Amino acid sequence: MPRLLVPLVVLIGLLVPSSAALAAVPQARSAAPTFNGGVYAIAHRGATVYVGGAFTTATAGGRTYPRDRMAAFDSRTGKLLDWAPGADGVVRALAATPDSVYAAGDFHRIDGEPRDSLARLHPTSGELRSWRHTLAGTAYTLAVGNGRLYLGGSFADVSGQKRSNLAAFSLATGKLDAGWRPAADDTVHALAVTGPRVYLGGGFHTVNAVKGTLRLAGVNGVSGEVVPVFRPRVPAEVRAISLDPLGVHVATAGVGGRAIAYGWTGMMRWQRVFDGDASAIVTTGGITYVGGHFDNACLTERNGVKGGCVDGARARFKLAAVTSKGQLTGWAPTANGVIGVRVLSVNHVAGAIEAGGDFTTINGQDRRRFAAF
Repeated sequence: MPRLLVPLVVLIGLLVPSSAALAAVPQARSAAPTFNGGVYAIAHRGATVYVGGAFTTATAGGRTYPRDRMAAFDSRTGKLLDWAPGADGVVRALAATPDSVYAAGDFHRIDGEPRDSLARLHPTSGELRSWRHTLAGTAYTLAVGNGRLYLGGSFADVSGQKRSNLAAFSLATGKLDAGWRPAADDTVHALAVTGPRVYLGGGFHTVNAVKGTLRLAGVNGVSGEVVPVFRPRVPAEVRAISLDPLGVHVATAGVGGRAIAYGWTGMMRWQRVFDGDASAIVTTGGITYVGGHFDNACLTERNGVKGGCVDGARARFKLAAVTSKGQLTGWAPTANGVIGVRVLSVNHVAGAIEAGGDFTTINGQDRRRFAAF
């Protein structure tokens, strides 16, 4: 089994929740800021939580502050920090390292300075740094590992160099990695890193034209070669990936979303079916947390032509939790909205599950676009 590093949104090691805690109605913490537009991305550096999305203001402590699509706060107190670089378009992904925060999305300027979809920022001042690249397409996901910043999306060119929906940059020099150039034939929505491996998910049919890499694949984080032993069979487009010691977990879209757990060879361990897209997933302490557009978790793996559960269901409004054996737990906070949850994260410092998206309430309480449990 590969040795796990810490992926961007999968921070492994929280205590296993007790059955009593899972059965109780989970309450969203009131200290975290709320936002006037969707939250698409969450990253951590120590106790600091960075969020990105489509918002233009953040509300904390009863006051509203301008925050153009990026903000940061202290997860221990909920205090909104002064970190406030302004992007002129949606921020879809964030990655934090000890000395930088990287952003990717639909923007063309940061604080009025030209930046084409990619930017590097100081982690405490928010000052724009000199790292600069161009992108012919759309960036969707970032991940850090092996001395590199990995990028996935829907693009054909990075800084004048051909790249097929995947690219990597040296964290030491900032340069585009000339040696890491795996090619996905369609969009990459999700990345996760463990040791020398990078797992990628999306709507692609193949990676490096290798059979058996439909929608989900593992590649070497240095060479870009496809991992030969990992051959999952994924039924729909992958929107998010999480890792734990037992293997790879994915959230899928399609007619009825799914949370699926695979072993390191790609053999399916379990799956849960929902009546709407699953768009976010994290795993910690033996529990897998799922977020998305769904309102119900199906009791069996069957659903109808429009995604509805065929053999009965349990209400799960945009959020659910599953055991390591695939059993639905009693953890069931109620989020509202159509889009619901876009991103989930585990905050190791605060001991919390964090959710971002387009919801405005959790269990009927005001939690606009961000909640921590």
